[in-house]
Amino acid sequence: MTDPMKDPRFLQDPYPAYAAIRSTCPVQPVPGPDGHIGYLVTGYTEAREALGDARLSKDTAAFFAGKTSRRRLHPAVAHTMLASDPPRHTRLRALVTKAFTTGAVTRLRPFIARVTDELLDRWPVGEPFDLVDGLAAPLPVLVICELLGVPEEDRADVRRWSAQLFTAGEPEVIDAASHAVAGYMTDLIAAKRREPGDCLLDRLIRARDAEDRLSEDELVSLAALLLVAGHETTTDFLANAVLALLRHPAELDGLRSDPREVPGALDELLRFDSPVSTATFRFTTEALGLGGIDIPAGVPVLVALGAADRDPRRFPEPDRLDLDRDASAHLAFGHGIHRCVGAPLARAETEIALRAVLTRFPTIRLAVTPDQLAWRRTRLLRGPAALPVLV
Repeated sequence: MTDPMKDPRFLQDPYPAYAAIRSTCPVQPVPGPDGHIGYLVTGYTEAREALGDARLSKDTAAFFAGKTSRRRLHPAVAHTMLASDPPRHTRLRALVTKAFTTGAVTRLRPFIARVTDELLDRWPVGEPFDLVDGLAAPLPVLVICELLGVPEEDRADVRRWSAQLFTAGEPEVIDAASHAVAGYMTDLIAAKRREPGDCLLDRLIRARDAEDRLSEDELVSLAALLLVAGHETTTDFLANAVLALLRHPAELDGLRSDPREVPGALDELLRFDSPVSTATFRFTTEALGLGGIDIPAGVPVLVALGAADRDPRRFPEPDRLDLDRDASAHLAFGHGIHRCVGAPLARAETEIALRAVLTRFPTIRLAVTPDQLAWRRTRLLRGPAALPVLV
């Protein structure tokens, strides 16, 4: 199999390729960039099983121990909570879960709504502009930076470094961005120790300094993860949702006529075009069977969430956007102990922003044809690099 990142057709629409792979076998071996064999999971049942199987480890430090590599990722970015197993993962996740509960997100909703309105106030009328740059990217950046206490003057740098971390095919750019993010969070933590506040990062610092539930390296790593993961996926969630609706006028008209239905539409929008194309790295700690395929120990397993959510065995007519469909079992946020901890915040941001767009700009439309859209060159995430619209 050739590298899909080098095929613009795959970036534009990966679902025909996923369907062809899945129809052959929902679990099959694929060559990795280093020449070693990994396994790609494209079926829904098999993906859900893999995501919940404790024999599939996410401890990248253990997998790469003793292996030579030319990569120079900063350890704080390479070995985050996402790249860990219990009990370390359980301990770290418990420290941040409270920040993303329904109650905590409810308290954030007025801030999200205010930022959304301020961004929409800047939209030009009657001329094309980029919805990613004008809403989908800055909104979640501003929200997560507010949560972590990142000063306003630093937020543009944060957004740039974060985008660079997901640039496929440019390892030097990714490595440099990882050091920039880790260095910035180290400096921000030091500044907050000098002048403590009461944001999420301040609470994590207190957990480190007073309760000793974090090492210093874990503190920097957790802060970097929250900074990056806290907005990248939401950017693509919102952009994909708007694009899907603009390409399906009947569904768009239904939501436009009653924006109160937006919360109920989010699951189908997530299923239809998942912002996370492929789940983060896993490998087998022992030989196991998946989808009738025997997978040996010590090999990577890539779970294609976007492919799984288009599996016709689970979702009939999967290539059709149907906002009346019960898509609550989608895997866009993952499954099991690693399910996205920030899912409630991502849903709230997208719901508020989507409703505001439909209410304030009911005539919004694409300013280009769909085939003219450029997509992000990233293996993990899926979303348009820009979304030109007209209001």
